[in-house]
Formats: sequence, C-alpha cells, structure tokens
Amino acid sequence: MAVDLLLGLQWGDEGKGKIVDVLTSNYNIIARFQGGPNAGHTLVFNGMKHVLHTIPSGIFHKEAVNLVGNGVVIDPVIFKKELDKLSLQKVDYKKSLVISRKAHLILPTHRLLDAASEASKGKAKIGSTLKGIGPTYMDKTGRNGIRVGDLELDNWKEKYRSLANKHESMVSFYNVDLEYDLNELEVEFFEAIKVLKSLKFIDSEEYLHQAQRNGKSILAEGAQGSLLDIDFGTYPFVTSSNTTAAGACTGLGIAPNAIGEVYGIFKAYTTRVGSGPFPTELFDQDGETMGRVGNEFGATTGRSRRCGWLDLVALRYACQVNGVTQLMMMKADVLSGFKSLKVCTSYKYKGEIINHFPYNVEAHNLSPIYTDFEGWVEDLTEMSNKSTLPKSLNTYIDFLEKELQIPIKLVSVGPDRKQTIFR
Repeated sequence: MAVDLLLGLQWGDEGKGKIVDVLTSNYNIIARFQGGPNAGHTLVFNGMKHVLHTIPSGIFHKEAVNLVGNGVVIDPVIFKKELDKLSLQKVDYKKSLVISRKAHLILPTHRLLDAASEASKGKAKIGSTLKGIGPTYMDKTGRNGIRVGDLELDNWKEKYRSLANKHESMVSFYNVDLEYDLNELEVEFFEAIKVLKSLKFIDSEEYLHQAQRNGKSILAEGAQGSLLDIDFGTYPFVTSSNTTAAGACTGLGIAPNAIGEVYGIFKAYTTRVGSGPFPTELFDQDGETMGRVGNEFGATTGRSRRCGWLDLVALRYACQVNGVTQLMMMKADVLSGFKSLKVCTSYKYKGEIINHFPYNVEAHNLSPIYTDFEGWVEDLTEMSNKSTLPKSLNTYIDFLEKELQIPIKLVSVGPDRKQTIFR
C-alpha cells in the first residue's frame, strides 16, 4: 500500500500536528521521518492543549502505531519529558510507540556545541533552537554519531564518552563564555536513557516494508517546513534535515514509487520564527493583529513569530518541490476582521518581474508584488460546513486553487480538531 505524506509548505508552524491528529483515524501507522525536538506539533481537543516535539502526532489514538524513523534525531531528556506527560494523561505509549534503531541520539554535549556555535556568530545568528540538532546531524554525516541501536551494545557508554570528550574540546574552540555543569547534565541524560531503553526498538525500514505488504495504511509526518529544508530552504537560515517529500524516503526507508498522496499544509498568511529572509513580512498593525489573534508564539521556543501576507511565489515553489497533490489551509479564522487582504503573486527581483522563488530572497534583492482581496468579518470558529463560509473567503480559496492548480481539500477554522471543514 502507498505511503501518504503530510508536509508543511512554509517556514514551519503551519499546523501539521492538528492535521495528523485529524487524519490519524484513517491510518494504521504514523511515522516521523526527520527533525528532532525543534518541532512543536500542537494538538487541541477536549478543551486541552498538547504539544509534541519528537513523538508522532497520532499518539492519542489508541489504534495507531507511532513510529520514530531513522531520519529523526532524539534527545532522550526531552523524549522522557514527553513520555511523562503522556503517562499523566493515561496514554499507553509502550503499546503504540516504536523507535528505529538507526535514529541518532542528541547528547548533552551536542546542545553545548549548538549554544557555543550560535553565541560565536553574534548578530549573524541563524536562529537555532539550541536543541543540539545541527551538531547531531553533523556527527551523523561525519560518521561519528551514536544511534538508538547502539544502546543495545555492551560498549555504548565507551562510545558515548569518546564522543562527549571530543565535543568538549570543540566547545573550547568557539572561545565563548559558556557556563555548564556536564556532570549534572549527564545524570539527567543517563536517567532518560533508562526510560528510552524500556521502549521497543525496531528495524524500521523492514517494519514498514512488511506493513506495506500487509496492506497497512501509513502516514509520514514531516517536521518544520519546506522553506527550512537544508537544500531547498532559505539557506543558511534553515534546519539541518530534508523537510521536503524526498526526506520521507531517506528518513523512513520508503521507495520513491511507494509514495501516494502528498498533503501540503499552509497558513492563510505566512509566519517565520527566528532569523532569515521573509519577503512579505509586516511591521505594521496588520502584522501585529495576525500575531495576536493567531497566538503566534513558537511551541518549542516560545519566541514570537514574524507575520506577513501569504507568499504565493514561495508556496508554489514548495508545492513543486514536494509534488503536492492536496492542499490544506490553516488559520483562516485569524484573518476574520481584516477589511482587505493581500497575496504576493510575484516578485520584483533585481529590476525584473519574476514568478519563481530565486536563489536569494533577501530584502535588498527583491520586493513583493501584491494582489488585493476583499476581507470578511464573520467569525469562522463555529462553522462546520463549507456552505457557511463567507463569499470573500471562498473567492480567496478559489484564487489560490487556480494559481496553484491543486485542490484545497481542508480549511481549518480554529485550533480544535473539531474546527475543521472538508471541501
């Protein structure tokens, strides 16, 4: 059976967690394929807010298997905290959670390296979440990393000590004032390792292969957003993994010809956390309103998100790179009350009008060209049927569908899983 993908099409925070939660009832297996605890997938149901960082967003559904794939990097400390919260909510995660032996581990010293590297950059910071993700992927590609499967070996602590010592010497290289107590960090780390080792480790590529042969339905859950992809994002202000559709193949061991539907998720406007170019960013009252009404604060970092109008050039690019087959528009409710809306439909780039996403999107190279739309005042949060959506919102949606040549199958009108309209 084909594997469906669910991906963010902007700079992250699109609402992937909610949609995975909504769709999970249709799938036997939910699989995370890249990233680490820099993700913050927020789910709201029964009046409660739940934030997941590493664990797949299907964990609250009793019948679904939740798989952490080989492309994910795991911080045992953060992972344990997630498990502790699940325990408080009576979630039997040992029954439904499996971990690839090939997933890499984030060590305490990876976090120290991350902090030292970011501090050394001064004003040129890339906006790292300081979770140690970048250094962990560097060790992975440098063939120095420690994987989950290593925890089953007798000498894994020796491997740990050797790598941690190397990291400490590298921290001193950055020549920054970084205060830390490694012994204290390691106590917490080794306690978390004990919990991690109580879970089921699997050879995930074989597990998924057999699941496909047996007709199991699989949804691959992406983290971060397409514009943060290490290759196709706004480099160097990107994450350290492939967040696009191709990443699902390498992050789970799925063959390209086994990919089915590609669900692309985007906000009705655009946000970004941290540094990096943002062509449609707003610095006025409209931007402030989007941030306030949309509660635009990072689920992982707590940092306020930068807000701007929808960038159709960037969105079209993300759809192309991912081969998106269905679109899902989030946070339409946040735009209620705006008298007029804008959509960036092209760029003025170095004196020319272009419709594609160029190599460099820094503000000094380009300016957005907008198309105006009539806004709507209706409160969408209580709506449950597409027939009740305001005419101007439908006009907005129809325009996007025509421009992207991809159907928008779902519109989110609030954070709760119930506040979801299928079209």
